[in-house]
Amino acid sequence: MNRAYIAFGANLSNPRETLMQVVTKLGEAGVVIDRVSNLWASPAWPPGTGAPDYRNAVLAVGTMLEPEALMALLLDIETALGRVRTVRNAPRVCDLDLIDYAGRLSDNPRCILPHPRMARRDFVLRPLAEVAGPDWRHPVGGQSVEALLAALETIPA
Repeated sequence: MNRAYIAFGANLSNPRETLMQVVTKLGEAGVVIDRVSNLWASPAWPPGTGAPDYRNAVLAVGTMLEPEALMALLLDIETALGRVRTVRNAPRVCDLDLIDYAGRLSDNPRCILPHPRMARRDFVLRPLAEVAGPDWRHPVGGQSVEALLAALETIPA
């Protein structure tokens, strides 16, 4: 089994219930759910839109699916749960991102690994810290999740 980390985000409907549906659908597809972080709140982006705050989590999973197949499954689950893609940063019922897959690197446009913006998103890093633990390292730079979070704190707003 390969270890992968999947980020979850939602700000429409009932994010907690949607996350449980994601867990169920992944399990039905043979993906083993090892850990699920708490739900973390983060403001909608861009600021001032009036959209509801997001709820975010990270799932640590085991899978025999290759990264592209896992990403296709995530997109299918988003669609099944009612996600409709309109404009960038639009409110959504479910957003699933493959953020790391066994430390692999890929520039395949359908499945870039690691997720190119994960290291700049506290709403990904905080729940990742819960499920990945201190031994996890960013596949490109080798930083721990704690180091990535500390680096975010030094970036001017």
